[in-house]
Amino acid sequence: MPTYGYRCDNCGHEFERFQSITARALRKCPRCGRNSLNRLIGTGAGVIFKGSGFYETDYRSESYKQAQKKETDGGKEKKDDGKSEVKTAESGESGPPAKPGSKKDKNKSAQA
Repeated sequence: MPTYGYRCDNCGHEFERFQSITARALRKCPRCGRNSLNRLIGTGAGVIFKGSGFYETDYRSESYKQAQKKETDGGKEKKDDGKSEVKTAESGESGPPAKPGSKKDKNKSAQA
């Protein structure tokens, strides 16, 4: 339900009232008792989502997202799939880096 602002033309009293959209506009001023109230046109309030799952950035435009990505990446596109390969000079093998203590690591240290 929205909050409506009212002003009395007779005494100048201003107040807000929490009313249903379908409710009639008030006419009688609570201060002077005359039927001279006018409903004010306001800017309203923004919708605020509360609770988990709602984030300020969920509904950003695509152009904003692209500009933000360029700013954080320094304007460079990165194509990293997270799998780096290491090529050893001695064996010519390529593949993921050997973990310390693994079979590949032991073979490498035996050849050296």
